Amino acid sequence: MNQIQTHTGPLNGYRVIELGQLLAGPFTGCMLGYFGAEIIKIESPEGGDPIRGWREVQDGTSLWWHSLGRNKKSVTIDLKSDRGIELAKQLINSADVVIENFRPGVVEKWGIGPEQFTDSNPKLVYARISGYGQTGPYAKKAGFASVCEGMSGFRYVNGFDGGPPVRPNLSIGDTIAGIHTALGITMALLEREKSGQGQVVDVALYEAMFNLMEAVVPEYDGAGVIREPSGSTVTGIAPTNTYLCADGKYVVIGGNGDSIFQRLMMGIGHPDLAEDSRLANNAGRVEHEDEIDQIIGGWCSARSVADVLSVMEQQRVPAGPIYNVEDMFNDEHFQARGLFEQVEINGKPLKIPAILPKLTRTEGKTQWPGPELGQHNDEVLKGVLGLSDQDMETLQDNQVI
Repeated sequence: MNQIQTHTGPLNGYRVIELGQLLAGPFTGCMLGYFGAEIIKIESPEGGDPIRGWREVQDGTSLWWHSLGRNKKSVTIDLKSDRGIELAKQLINSADVVIENFRPGVVEKWGIGPEQFTDSNPKLVYARISGYGQTGPYAKKAGFASVCEGMSGFRYVNGFDGGPPVRPNLSIGDTIAGIHTALGITMALLEREKSGQGQVVDVALYEAMFNLMEAVVPEYDGAGVIREPSGSTVTGIAPTNTYLCADGKYVVIGGNGDSIFQRLMMGIGHPDLAEDSRLANNAGRVEHEDEIDQIIGGWCSARSVADVLSVMEQQRVPAGPIYNVEDMFNDEHFQARGLFEQVEINGKPLKIPAILPKLTRTEGKTQWPGPELGQHNDEVLKGVLGLSDQDMETLQDNQVI
């Protein structure tokens, strides 16, 4: 496995200490490492990040880990020991960024909270991810993404009228929080270029999801409207829905622009509706949404997905299939855009997803998949901190690393 640092991404030269585990913090580190930052991931010597054993496991390691742990240097340090805390402090003092996603107060208890580095590393950007943020009455509550998605309002608007709230089969709250944290870190690093000072980036999972809520707040405050779940449609916009086709697959059709709606109706053989003054604008179409959806749905049900999409493309109406991962693998556009990167695990190839966005000059890339636990102990502890072979033996004997 080639671990030579040849990355020329936009974050090349920044050192990041990743203290988090599971998903939100590690996804932040994954993004930063993909675009060139040096990620030193501190893991417990007793098993490391739990993601290493989650979901589909092959040869003792989660397939997920090979993606989430890419481009990271794994260093084992027991943060429950005094010597381990000393090592962590030294690494943090050598770094530009820290990422932690423990419950508020935990890193302070260990003596490695942000205030500990105000004098020793004043340029440090200290990113903190928690369920409810570092302040406020809920700060110390445990906050898994599933719970925070519910409190944010996101889960409320997902599902069908009269049914239970629905979650996507993904840990979306963690990932969205990770993206927010990566953005916060890059903004803090940019500001540091002007002020010469670091700062704390405080990301709450529920607030990251709250950031997705579009017009929900002003609609309630200004009009007293509580947006309700709307199944496969979007409240107040029509037509935009998911339709079942004759081959048992679904398509999404977005015909909610005025001229787009006219082209859609012409394409499905309803020129009368294309010219119907009642449906000339969105407000009128919303009023007659059920009627419009029945007509579109009936037309789709008599045709295959391919036939439906062919007509939509001819009419310049936004439409597309509902893909599973196998469909993605077989799609030429996914391939042409380079959305799958191949790594080697124990001599066997494995595809992992590229990390977006794409940059034309300083692109991101996968240099290596998620490493073995403690794989970079020597490189980091000896190379960065200058420990000797004897120091390393003592640390191992005392189960610090």
